[in-house]
Amino acid sequence: MEELREGLAVMPNPYVAQADRLAASLHHLADTFLIREGTRRQLTEEEMQGIFEKVSDKVCESCTRREQCLEGSREQVYHMVYELMQTVEEYGAELNVEMKRKLQKQCCLAPRFLRHTLEGFQEAKQALAWNNKMALSREGCAVQLDTFAQLIRHATRELDSSIFNDPPLEKKIKQHLKRSGIRMLSAVFFVSAQGRYEIHVTVKAEKGVCVTTKALAKILSRCTGKRMLPAEDERPVIGQDYCTIVCVEGPGYHTLQGMAKVGKGCQKISGDSFLMTPLPGGRQAAILSDGMGSGEKAFRESAMVVEMLEELLKAGFPQRTALSMLNTALVMGREEIHFSTADMAVLNLYDGSCDFFKAGAAPTFIRREDRVEHIYSQSLPLGVVQNQEPEEAQAKLYSGDVIVMVTDGVLDALPSGEQEKILDEVILGAVLENPEELAHYILQSVLEHAGDTPQDDMTVLVASLWANAQ
Repeated sequence: MEELREGLAVMPNPYVAQADRLAASLHHLADTFLIREGTRRQLTEEEMQGIFEKVSDKVCESCTRREQCLEGSREQVYHMVYELMQTVEEYGAELNVEMKRKLQKQCCLAPRFLRHTLEGFQEAKQALAWNNKMALSREGCAVQLDTFAQLIRHATRELDSSIFNDPPLEKKIKQHLKRSGIRMLSAVFFVSAQGRYEIHVTVKAEKGVCVTTKALAKILSRCTGKRMLPAEDERPVIGQDYCTIVCVEGPGYHTLQGMAKVGKGCQKISGDSFLMTPLPGGRQAAILSDGMGSGEKAFRESAMVVEMLEELLKAGFPQRTALSMLNTALVMGREEIHFSTADMAVLNLYDGSCDFFKAGAAPTFIRREDRVEHIYSQSLPLGVVQNQEPEEAQAKLYSGDVIVMVTDGVLDALPSGEQEKILDEVILGAVLENPEELAHYILQSVLEHAGDTPQDDMTVLVASLWANAQ
């Protein structure tokens, strides 16, 4: 197969070339956004000159000292206006006594001059704020476009490198399927970078024959020597018309999950949201988000984070890219800061590895056979700053290991300085294996330490890893 791939590499795939052209266009468009004017904190000399011109036209037009100020002492008057606006920037509209005296000494229409200067200054500052907001939006769009371009290139190259031909294997599968009353029109073979197989077969059942997709997967298993299973949501039975069935190499592990939660003051609505869902490539994700505050408003924020992460991850976006894109989307176009934490554990069910991604989240606890390990985070929640990078950690899990994810409310309910120690003792001391029971046990134990009425939303998410029977 390696020789075949080397031969195919000599002839570039036209679809990959087309994807590269699309990605290059997106990169160019992103650069176009970035070369536009960026954010500024202060007004430019041209903007200050513009304010001066407007004020002089409105105030000085009928003044008897117009020629003296605007012709003989124009530079001096301009510097006074500049100093005036600097003072307003520092102290606000209420000028200090020294500045007021200086203005009255210089201008016989001081109150009117000051009023129009302040109005012009505020208009210019408002325009600057809008320009900065547009610049931030352009920057956010550029980041999204650039990320999407990289994703296109990565996805097309990964797909191109994973396809391979194996005529002897295809012939073998066709013969075995025929013996079981299945006609095969074509087969496409994929192998991931980790060596996992995925087979797409276009087949139909012969007349009078009823064959399940599970039976088809067993035939593929015998032919490949690997444990093949129907893909998730695959049709259960092969019909009389040709259809494409996808079978994937079965993972070596499976997970069990459970959760327990309670709202602040035992309210029915909690500001925490969670999700446990399968992902493409034999992965399992556990996601926990804590919205700012509590109640329905916090729940809407955290639920949006969880739902958008699920959509992006199931679409095939890498975890870090999904979090970065979501953070940019939350920051852009918002007048107020509304942040939510993001705590994500993505388990690889083939090799037991787990990737942890955290943005402002509480520590994650991993229960081993005789100890509890911690995954920490010092990063900010999502939605606070634009260039926010989530913290990432990896761990190798083994059959029987348990992941415990909690929101801040759980730790805050325990005595300061002893939160992690107490929670370690609770998690390690529990003899429960069922994740649902363990989650409720942990929550109940914390409530016993803190009192029966929770002072914040509290959620415990538990996922355990178990090896599949061979």
